[in-house]
Amino acid sequence: MRPHERQFHIQCGPGEVGRYCILPGDPGRCALIAQAFDQPAQVASNREFTTWTGTLLGETVSVCSTGIGGPSAVIAMEELHKLGADTFIRVGTCGGIALKVKSDDVVIATGAVRQEGTSLEYAPIAFPAVADYQVQTALAEAAAALGKPWHAGVVQSKDSFYGQHDPDRMPVSYELRQRWEAWKRLGVLASEMESAALFCCAAALGVRCGACFHVIWNQEREAAGLDQTESHDLSAAIEVGVEAIKRLITAGRAGVQG
Repeated sequence: MRPHERQFHIQCGPGEVGRYCILPGDPGRCALIAQAFDQPAQVASNREFTTWTGTLLGETVSVCSTGIGGPSAVIAMEELHKLGADTFIRVGTCGGIALKVKSDDVVIATGAVRQEGTSLEYAPIAFPAVADYQVQTALAEAAAALGKPWHAGVVQSKDSFYGQHDPDRMPVSYELRQRWEAWKRLGVLASEMESAALFCCAAALGVRCGACFHVIWNQEREAAGLDQTESHDLSAAIEVGVEAIKRLITAGRAGVQG
């Protein structure tokens, strides 16, 4: 592909993004997350990719939306990396699977089930999709320090939202049901759509990536007759992601970085 002055999809140029990047899915969340930065400014908006840049602890940081799913998420990571980014935190939403995971909890991914297609273009299926240890540790420490209810463990990454929520009408319903039961029995915490692709892309690029999620709903708790309320308030997950970035910046300055 011929070179462009600005990155082809995210439409950002040199000097416009920081090495630390938060990756939400929804472009509408970028301005909200950027409010936690010092001197935030929008630098680009194209397709599903909206980018804001500011500072935290004097370090340039950015937030760039990725849209829904692995293909667009790794486009954002690839192009941000070309501009110098090397540490990424996905901050998004998920649906609970394990019964202990409630609406409004924060889930921190230690790894992701590769039930999607994007990661296969980065690594063979035998390669595990795992979060960077330093990033996931920073997220866990941030959640604990902020007093948020949180869980850390494996999440499921999928390509079809309605394959999860309406599996019985799918021609491969038997397969979807069997896999879902397997994830439950293996203790998978939650379901989302980007982490596996991002973790494998990060491994291929040699960069760090972690992920934390706000739990909107848990269909297994609903099926079990357990009380819950649907929640779309991402403030806790955003606070955890921003605090984790601060901790990574501090650790990096102290020379504690892999």
